[in-house]
Amino acid sequence: MSSNISKKTKKLYGVGVGTGDPELITLKALKILQSVEVIAVPRSNPYSPSVAWKIIEPVLKLRPEQKILYLDFPMSKQPERIIPAWEKAIEKINSALEENNSIAFITEGDPLLYSTYIYLHKKANELWKDLEIEVIPAVSSITAVAAVSKIPIADGKEKVAILPASYGLENLPEILRLFDTILLMKVSSVMPQIVEILEKENLLQNAIYVSRATMDYQKIVYNLKEIQNDKCDYFSMIMIKKNENDGILFNFEL
Repeated sequence: MSSNISKKTKKLYGVGVGTGDPELITLKALKILQSVEVIAVPRSNPYSPSVAWKIIEPVLKLRPEQKILYLDFPMSKQPERIIPAWEKAIEKINSALEENNSIAFITEGDPLLYSTYIYLHKKANELWKDLEIEVIPAVSSITAVAAVSKIPIADGKEKVAILPASYGLENLPEILRLFDTILLMKVSSVMPQIVEILEKENLLQNAIYVSRATMDYQKIVYNLKEIQNDKCDYFSMIMIKKNENDGILFNFEL
């Protein structure tokens, strides 16, 4: 792919739009989305709505001259499907940058945490040497789950682990022993295995399941055995909180 992009004024934004509630979009994210010439919108296919776009649509007032660039990414772990999709997306982004000075790639959650944007972020400086890049952080699914469940992620000397569960659970027993708070993402396809491991480690009572945190149809389950054989939501997470080292910094009398 050849690129004629050379102007330093050209800018790429990676914009996190949060986890579902439009009121959690940052003021900076909204300001940038209102100012750029092109908004790149990822979606799983041309027939499915973009989750990120659904989040910002209620609060974003587009200018008539602004353009929406839809980019299709299949929900797959297979490189033979993902790589061609990204090659096509980068071609579209390159064309948009040649014609415009600013483009914002939106993503649900935070742009640098298990985000579709990360691949573009890694490739951008390699492909477009003079392109200015700015990342706009956002409320992540991790902090959203903690907020809606009202369970702190870490306190005192607590150690935190974050795992994409669908990519393998072989190290989970060891991680459960080493860390105080464990956040399992992408749990929808491996619930029975997770419940089995938590039972063996005597931590099932310390776990909660949250799906669609801050979105419509949010769900919190405190007894994982009730849903271990259900088809769980794609936007779901399990939080395991051991409470062994919490409060260590505040262990004094007032």
